[in-house]
Amino acid sequence: MAIPQQTSVLIVGAGPSGLMMAAQLLRYGVQPIIIDQRDGPTDHTKALAVQARTMEIYRQMGLVDRVLSEGKPSEGITFNQNGKPQASFDFENIGTGQTPFPYVFFYPQSRNERLLLDELTRLCCPVYWNTTLVSVKQHSQNVTAVVNDGNAEQITTCNWVIGADGAHSKVRKQLNIKFVGDTYPHSFYLIDAQLAPGQLKSNIELHLAKKGLAAFFPMPDKDTYRILGDLPASLENKENVTVEDVLPYLRKVTNWPVELAKTNWFSLYRIHHRVAENFRLGNCFLIGDAAHIHSPVGGQGMNTGLQDAYNLAWKLAGVINGQLNTQMLDSYAAERMPVAKALVHTTDRAFNIITTGNFIINFAKRWVVPGVLKLVWGSQKFKELFFRQVSQTSISYRHSKINLHLSRSSAIKAGDRLPYIKIYDEKTQQETDLHAWCSKPGFTLIVLGKYKEIDIFTLAKWITQKYNGILNLYYLPPSTQNTAVFTAFDISNLDQKKAIIVRPDMYIGFINDIVAIDMMDNYLLNVAGVLAQANQP
Repeated sequence: MAIPQQTSVLIVGAGPSGLMMAAQLLRYGVQPIIIDQRDGPTDHTKALAVQARTMEIYRQMGLVDRVLSEGKPSEGITFNQNGKPQASFDFENIGTGQTPFPYVFFYPQSRNERLLLDELTRLCCPVYWNTTLVSVKQHSQNVTAVVNDGNAEQITTCNWVIGADGAHSKVRKQLNIKFVGDTYPHSFYLIDAQLAPGQLKSNIELHLAKKGLAAFFPMPDKDTYRILGDLPASLENKENVTVEDVLPYLRKVTNWPVELAKTNWFSLYRIHHRVAENFRLGNCFLIGDAAHIHSPVGGQGMNTGLQDAYNLAWKLAGVINGQLNTQMLDSYAAERMPVAKALVHTTDRAFNIITTGNFIINFAKRWVVPGVLKLVWGSQKFKELFFRQVSQTSISYRHSKINLHLSRSSAIKAGDRLPYIKIYDEKTQQETDLHAWCSKPGFTLIVLGKYKEIDIFTLAKWITQKYNGILNLYYLPPSTQNTAVFTAFDISNLDQKKAIIVRPDMYIGFINDIVAIDMMDNYLLNVAGVLAQANQP
């Protein structure tokens, strides 16, 4: 197919971040063009874990049932020493009550890509494979991109460009945005293989030996594992290293008679930790690995890229559809760059501890850390904190300029992720939850408290006349079934009320202890950037 010569959005890169960006834009009626220099989606697992926050996004998109059927939760992690378990930690339903998906979920990158590609196909949005970005040039009103489809170069004019083209991003290089950081000195190997039946259980198996490390991650297919380890010094300069070269070292580190029934993928790689100096320049944005890369500790990389796309897409779609002020786009970098920098910092520290050659630290991580973890794992608060960090449900944008907190409550504030709380919907007479109420595109107004029918009608009329298609309304009166919601938002008596406006990405944009239309108008128009002309009857 010929690539259109004009488009509102050009997405460069059809990995998980680029595909999520396209799928999210399509939810809002924006048809992008997406190109990739590869000849098709990856058939390698690459990233392995899908965290709870990503699962919540898939649920909002109506895709989570397929994810659940094609992946599997991690059951736990075991620390091993000389082939024997030192300590095991159960992950099963570790985040119960915090999310519908209270676990670490294994769903490989290849399946994420297939899932999102199928969604793009359903919505009639093709991916132009074998197509390379040659150059990008910004103008006052638009961007011209030169692309090559393998036969010839052509110019595509677009309003916006999304660089989702990985760590070696051509978009980032064309924009002369520095990629600040470094490369770890160690080389690593990766094996995706089917092991002989019965060799391992379903836990993550971590081996921290005197000289070397190895980790086994159970994959969704039976007896199939992702094996990671550091390459021994004796193989560092060897050409064409094979899995057979690595196996004796792997057996030595684990003190296990590891047998591979079938090797699906073997690769050597170096690990980098870098963050782009800017996530936006003019009408061009960077998301995913084009914006930040870091060690695989905690399975955060792919999930962070997916959330970059999720954060940017609703804002960009709102601008394109004439619903949001272009200044709203400044909040993408303001919100996501601190997340990326914090992630690189924490994974860097953890990775350096794991791979260090320091004698004292090596002794501690082999003999002290498992015991300490076993001790603190008995604390429910510690487990909740651990899950919130790993699942990325703890990420908050409290300091973002597009949020407004007018409530005396401090436990939940504007900028926080909307908590997952089960509720009884008095209107439908069914059990649901707050996240389910936010499944439609757009902002969601949730009113808590006791109200007369005429008051709710007034709110509905205001929304219909001024924010039709932009703001959805839900009302929850006090009841015995919904005590948990009112307690969470510090409502202790029938006279108290709350107005909560949830952003399209399920973060709270506005909280007030009174339900005042003029204050909500002020938030939507002057803080959230909703355009006045979009609010006419």
